[in-house]
Amino acid sequence: MGERGPGAIRVTGARVHNLRSVDVDVPLWRVVGVTGLSGSGKSSLAMGVLYAEGSRRFLDGLSTFTRRRIEQAAKPDVDRVDFLPAALALRQRPPVPGRRSTVGTMSEVLSIVRLMVSRLGAHVCPNGHRNPPSLAAAADEWTSCVECGVRFRLPGAESFAFNSLGACPVCHGMGTRDEVDEDSLVPDPAKTLAEGAVTPWNSAGRSYMPQVAAELGVRIDVPYAELTAAEKEIVLHGPPEQREVTLPSKKGRAFKLNMTFENAVASVAQAGSSGSETTRSRLSRFFTTHVCPACHGTRYRPEALASHLDGRTIAEITALDLERLDAFAADLPGCLPEPVRALASRLAGELRDSVQPLRRLGLDYLSLDRSGDSLSTGERQRVQLARTVRERSTGLLYVLDEPSVGLHPANVAGVRDLVGVLAGNGNSVVVVDHDVDLLRAADHLIEMGPGAGSLGGTVTAQGTPQEVAADPASVTGPFLSGEAEPVVRTRRAEKEDGRLSLTVGELYNLRDIAVHVPLRRLTLVTGVSGSGKTALVLDSLVPALRRRLAGQPLPPHVQDLDAGGITRLVEIDATPIGKNARSTPATYSGVFDPVRQLFAASPDAAERGWKPGHFSYNTRDGQCHRCEGLGELSLDIQYLPDMTIRCPDCDGGRYNPQTLQVRVDDRTIADVLSLTVDEAAEAFSGRPAIAGRLSALHSVGLGYLTLGEPTPTLSGGEAQRLRLAEALRTDQDGALYVFDEPSIGLHPLDVRTLLSALDGLLAAGATVLVIDHDLDLIANADRVVDLGPGAGPHGGRIVAAGTPEEVAADPGSPTGVYLARHLRRG
Repeated sequence: MGERGPGAIRVTGARVHNLRSVDVDVPLWRVVGVTGLSGSGKSSLAMGVLYAEGSRRFLDGLSTFTRRRIEQAAKPDVDRVDFLPAALALRQRPPVPGRRSTVGTMSEVLSIVRLMVSRLGAHVCPNGHRNPPSLAAAADEWTSCVECGVRFRLPGAESFAFNSLGACPVCHGMGTRDEVDEDSLVPDPAKTLAEGAVTPWNSAGRSYMPQVAAELGVRIDVPYAELTAAEKEIVLHGPPEQREVTLPSKKGRAFKLNMTFENAVASVAQAGSSGSETTRSRLSRFFTTHVCPACHGTRYRPEALASHLDGRTIAEITALDLERLDAFAADLPGCLPEPVRALASRLAGELRDSVQPLRRLGLDYLSLDRSGDSLSTGERQRVQLARTVRERSTGLLYVLDEPSVGLHPANVAGVRDLVGVLAGNGNSVVVVDHDVDLLRAADHLIEMGPGAGSLGGTVTAQGTPQEVAADPASVTGPFLSGEAEPVVRTRRAEKEDGRLSLTVGELYNLRDIAVHVPLRRLTLVTGVSGSGKTALVLDSLVPALRRRLAGQPLPPHVQDLDAGGITRLVEIDATPIGKNARSTPATYSGVFDPVRQLFAASPDAAERGWKPGHFSYNTRDGQCHRCEGLGELSLDIQYLPDMTIRCPDCDGGRYNPQTLQVRVDDRTIADVLSLTVDEAAEAFSGRPAIAGRLSALHSVGLGYLTLGEPTPTLSGGEAQRLRLAEALRTDQDGALYVFDEPSIGLHPLDVRTLLSALDGLLAAGATVLVIDHDLDLIANADRVVDLGPGAGPHGGRIVAAGTPEEVAADPGSPTGVYLARHLRRG
């Protein structure tokens, strides 16, 4: 311990997930990188121990009632954690914000703009005269019109908030209106009302509505298509009149009730107006969304749009991309009257200071009015990081989970600089990442391993980046030193087996762009963040090909598509698999079906007359009756946070004692779920139906996963590879596979495993198209398409295309500079 206090967080006996009683010192007030293979225990140490315990201790200072309302991490399984500051985390997958969130509200930059418009704007008096900005008006709530002398109240900052006083009265600040699509209410007009033709009436609370409609004179025993116009009008828009209907009870008796009719449109409209994002998502198929006709999408009421700042409304200011907004702020003081220039300089300086972190992270192309739910995972994380830096807090522990997600090498420098600013402000920063440039910039590295899952969970190397690079026990060392060979796969011959071609007219920043994808080859689409990769592949190629394969017209912005013989499209992204603990790698991969069949075929099961369903933890026959097959219980402890504990009856095994009496090879069905993929592959090597599926999981680097672990706990990269494993077991001739950032969460060695799996798809006849920035993936592609040269309006065109060497040699390619350096390292 130094004169100024402890120099490191001291972790003793950490056993979270696969950590094996880890003891480690994490330097304080420094940037500490945590790396290792996927599944080695990096996030378990950083998020599961440091963040979980740091946030828990901070929240312990709050009242029990307050803590009850805050989602808290469980107390980690660790002996001691000493000298731990209060902790904040920037997660790999920040939650998707609601429709009311924008870049401006998420970053809080909009608050400054609102203040500037209210204090420095030219406001309109009740008689329609525009008053120039003045220091007196900026300092007082009331002013007199320079034209007519009428005294009026000036709008405050809240008057320009679309979530409160400034909201459009028609769309309430949403910028859009949801209208019920009446055709979607009756998807099958051949059905009768009694058969459930009206979909919104099929819920439990409205199942009696056909009987009420019958009392209103609608025939419910003929197909909806054959109803008269008057009958359909009652079904869709009928008045809320009461009628007496006869309904059967569960015991078969009939009883009469007075019920109020709720037409089909009202059923959806009322449920959709609840404000719940979950309800809206569930009902989305019944609505079409249109730009609000009153505010034209600006979200603001007319009074808010009447005020001008240097000739622009607040809607026009927030529509500027960040680069132009910065320039607007820089020029603003000189455009305003002399008396308010000092105030304008101060507020414009605040605005520029708040925009700079976003620009340094490569987000120049975003505008403050951009909807938060339209941002990618990486964009949301970078907005979060920029806001954190701007707060200038000190004395905290920041845990950053994969801040390089979705970043082109050109953008990583901005993350590296801002992470340094956080530490420079007197904070401790722990960064979980695999990006070599980011790791090289850390003050200290901790590598977890040596393998993944049960083969990981220990500290295998630590020290400065130079010390780890020289450590022979480090799997990251060769990549830090540059000694690792960058090209590891044999590229396919340049001679093509045909091509898929696409021409896009105009979409976002794309303008008349044509691209081709060689068949049976690995094509990498790359470019700086915001250059148009998603617009080209996910918003143009994917929907166009889906429509062409379905015999439908192309999207309006797609001018031409030549499928080139592609007959099937498979899109694989990193979204979580499953929503609850009942989904596991065993169930998702299908390996659990032959396992249950094997147990059902055993002598003990046959004697009892048990079928495969008896060995499912989702059926009452097989599951533990206490936890209902979840393996854990959630305890409601009044004013304390809910607590999740292992089920005391089945000890987390999910099954009841009777089911566990049946054994195969001296293992119960619960024992099988506790095996890793590789352990199960060895145990069932003589059973092809099981071993084949396990082999596919092993080939994508998931041999360390436990068969019974809940899939919602898997990382984005693990979820993506689990989907990929399913594809490796079938013939792929004529298939196009589109991957969105498959390198997420992958160590460079894991990327090589991924490349091997992609080669398996190519060998089976598939064509593979990947959006990514990982230099190892790019260096091993058969063809690279680089978009740019910049982001937003500065991007949207193909700046280089060809082999990795050709792109590396192209002076106009933003990726080429980094790719050339990467290839030289080999």
